[in-house]
Amino acid sequence: MSEPTREEVDRLSGPVVLEFGADWCPHCQGIQPAMADLRAQHPQVRHIGIEDGKGKPLGRSFRVKLWPTLVFMRDGRVVSQVSRPSREEIVNGFAELAAQPTG
Repeated sequence: MSEPTREEVDRLSGPVVLEFGADWCPHCQGIQPAMADLRAQHPQVRHIGIEDGKGKPLGRSFRVKLWPTLVFMRDGRVVSQVSRPSREEIVNGFAELAAQPTG
């Protein structure tokens, strides 16, 4: 799957979480249990995993500097963004998206 453009991401409707990282990143691997739990609890939230790296325009457009970086969005707008999040920060990000009405 090719990386979406910033324009495509900005046009997404509803709740979305972008997960920037790399498969080999230990911090990224460390949040996978929490991400799996929360994605199961919030099936209405679209998850897009993005293999980030040097020169990747989507990550740069969100000023990603550390992995993992989670960008919680609703209808193309950033609700919150966290880098190297704790489980609590991940839970709060999903809760914030779930609390907002869709549409």
